[in-house]
Amino acid sequence: MVKLKLGPLADEKPVKVTLELPASLHRDLAVYAEILARETGHPAADPVRLIVPMLQRFIATDRGFAKARRSGPTQWRDE
Repeated sequence: MVKLKLGPLADEKPVKVTLELPASLHRDLAVYAEILARETGHPAADPVRLIVPMLQRFIATDRGFAKARRSGPTQWRDE
């Protein structure tokens, strides 16, 4: 069993954002989606659906960001 940083994807109401990805990154996301599907037993997700949880995980585990957020302006802090 592979230990991935992402678990099953949450079903939340999205905010529309448009961006362009390098083809190599999109291919990596597609492979990640296939591995995640195999590991979780869920159907393979659209690779684009991985972007949000990956960014959330990245931000949640970035110690420098957390420290700066805690010591920065009030509007940066969680409520």
